[in-house]
Amino acid sequence: MKKIQIISDKNQKSLKIKSNILKIISSIKIEKKNTIIVVGGDGFMLQTLKKNKYSKKSFYGINSGNYGFLMNKFSSKNFVKNFIKSKTVSISPLEMTVKNIKNNTKKHIAINEVSILRQSRQAASLSINHGSKQIIKELVSDGVLVSTPAGSTAYNLSVHGPILSLNSKKLTISPISAFRPRRWKGKIVSDRSKIVIKNLNAKKRPISAVADNIEVRNAKNIIIKTNQKIKFNLLYDKNRSLQKKIKIEQLRRETS
Repeated sequence: MKKIQIISDKNQKSLKIKSNILKIISSIKIEKKNTIIVVGGDGFMLQTLKKNKYSKKSFYGINSGNYGFLMNKFSSKNFVKNFIKSKTVSISPLEMTVKNIKNNTKKHIAINEVSILRQSRQAASLSINHGSKQIIKELVSDGVLVSTPAGSTAYNLSVHGPILSLNSKKLTISPISAFRPRRWKGKIVSDRSKIVIKNLNAKKRPISAVADNIEVRNAKNIIIKTNQKIKFNLLYDKNRSLQKKIKIEQLRRETS
């Protein structure tokens, strides 16, 4: 058991599940090397992954939150079988490089999405480039999202962005409440792309850049790209893989 680490959120439900797991595995030998069992919700999993971004460990999530898209369901009866037979899915995060109005630069990673959001009552005025190509000269909106396949069913779906298959090797750029051009629906680009978003009026129309839940305010220039050097290995129960969860959301959207 030296190779398996269990961490949990600090709420009562998470601690209870952790206690149950410790009881289950205390008398059973489980071969699952370099694995961290993470008990909590999606937010706690994102936080844990970022803290261990250079580790080569695998992460088996157990949901004690609400939806738990990145997590597995806990069953005391089937835990050992599910855990031993779990399958690995590897994902890479986005890397956000932000220069603010004082020309200070900050970098953060995002597993789900990078959100560019208006910071005041004024709508954001943005230009968006994809490599050397201009996607849109000026977008007047509440903001824009750049989402990974893993995050495409989260905030991206709420703003009517497309759901991406996990193996699509794509990113989606989705507007938030677009005002001009009103009918712009966004764009799907390669995950090898470098996306550059500029604030066209930083003084009058301030914006913030948010990597999952980490915010950088008064952003002037944002570069977003996939960091292929970082790989997060997530473990999923055989019948509840991340691919299957994404497919379910795709089918649900098509029939809604």
